[in-house]
Amino acid sequence: MSHAAIGVVGAGAWGTALAQALASDGREILLWAREPEVVEAIARERRNILFLPDNTLSPHVRPTTELTELAALPILLLVTPAQHLAAVLATLEPDPASDLVLCSKGIEAGSNRLMAEVARDAAPANPLAVLSGPTFAHEVAAGLPTAVTLACSDGEEQWRRVSLAIARPAFRPYYSDDVIGAEIGGAVKNVLAIACGVVDGLRLGQNARAALIGRGFAEMQRFGEALGARPETLAGLSGLGDLVLTCSSTASRNFSLGKALGEGAAAADVLAACNSVAEGAFTAPVLAGLARDKGVAMPIVEAVCALLDGSAPAREVVARLLARPLRAEQGA
Repeated sequence: MSHAAIGVVGAGAWGTALAQALASDGREILLWAREPEVVEAIARERRNILFLPDNTLSPHVRPTTELTELAALPILLLVTPAQHLAAVLATLEPDPASDLVLCSKGIEAGSNRLMAEVARDAAPANPLAVLSGPTFAHEVAAGLPTAVTLACSDGEEQWRRVSLAIARPAFRPYYSDDVIGAEIGGAVKNVLAIACGVVDGLRLGQNARAALIGRGFAEMQRFGEALGARPETLAGLSGLGDLVLTCSSTASRNFSLGKALGEGAAAADVLAACNSVAEGAFTAPVLAGLARDKGVAMPIVEAVCALLDGSAPAREVVARLLARPLRAEQGA
């Protein structure tokens, strides 16, 4: 099993980077792209010019536009945008024995489903896992050291099977069976990264950014607890680890979006100009609604929603956060 071909569904920056990392031991990796021009560029120039132009790809990465080519592979990494996962799985119709490894981070708008729920509804027979953690695509593609959480719904047997297939010297998965916790960390940190980008765009300083990460992590913990996530998962790679990375650099699409908002740009204009998806923009209103339904206070997430829908400018949103009543740090 450890030398079986692996399929990567989705050839954005992250999917392409995963394919490149997995091909580093010489096995064939089948990479599905929706865009014919992406497949043609990879086949011709060994580069994904549209989404990951600076990395030369291994000859063992084989691109295709035919989704059905991947359906029977034993391990499928699903790296499509969160809002398109259900439609892609419906077309893919994976072999029931295939391990589906969910690599997208977000919550489906309209249904409020996490990615594991989407996949379970679309492919109920398949064993599911969630791969999440601090992973900038260009670094993974370059072979720089990376560690991730691999949360397996079928426990340690599935973990051994999948981890043997995807682990590489510079790509190290750590086991968890807390699928919900791994998913929540990845979804919530995208929204918080937008807020940290706003802090950067407004030039409010490193103290403010660190405070926002700390208070944002408290929101992540409260929300995770309400949905049954374990605190240690949220304190690990897929929660705090990913949060720190994504809130610290313009290499993050969500951070870059927030920075532009802080500098005065309109959300619709920034999103229209991007050729890749800032998942936090779609997740924020869904997350805020879920939190309200669960009675969970998430003022930073609410502030990001106000920025995204244009109901308040960045400085006003920050002023509201700073004017909140003083309270105990823990549990509030």
